[in-house]
Amino acid sequence: MKNSLLVLAVAAAGLASLPVASHAADDKGGFFVNGSIGQSDLSKGVYDDTDTAYGLNLGYRWAVAPNFAIGVEGGYTDLGKWSPKASAVAALPDGSFLLDSELKGWTAGANAHLNLTDNWYLSGRAGLFRADIKGDSLVAGVPVGVDETSTKWYAGAGVGYDFSDRFGVGLNYDYYKADKNGLKLDPGMLSVSAEARF
Repeated sequence: MKNSLLVLAVAAAGLASLPVASHAADDKGGFFVNGSIGQSDLSKGVYDDTDTAYGLNLGYRWAVAPNFAIGVEGGYTDLGKWSPKASAVAALPDGSFLLDSELKGWTAGANAHLNLTDNWYLSGRAGLFRADIKGDSLVAGVPVGVDETSTKWYAGAGVGYDFSDRFGVGLNYDYYKADKNGLKLDPGMLSVSAEARF
């Protein structure tokens, strides 16, 4: 996932060197809905696994310049399930075992959309992540089950292409934080997205 983030950063830097559009769309504001699908990666503690992840957001942006808009968003994301490392399971000689962890929940936050040209854009988002968190934390080497809710945060960035004022596609990296009763999950998600604007 670190390599994916590096690729996204290099792509964003390359696009930033392009000239900013002087006649980008006059109105980037309005309602929007977007969906994303990709791969989540959890490499923390006893977990080192990937899974398919998806999300859906809707919100509203206000155009503050011909090529820049900021707004609010709310949505739902399912980051998937991750299995514990075999070495972690083998390290439990008392016969106990570890469960898969899973993370999904609701998001509410702010977002921004900056057109570098008439078509190419950068995006950013951040806010609160209200998660349903399930899995095991280890207490003195013994797994303790967790099935709770956690309110932490999420943040992400993306680069994409607007085919028109009303539709675009993007490549995104998002990071989600969840922590409850000793079970700390902080997966990253690399995804492709599509967005419709109204």
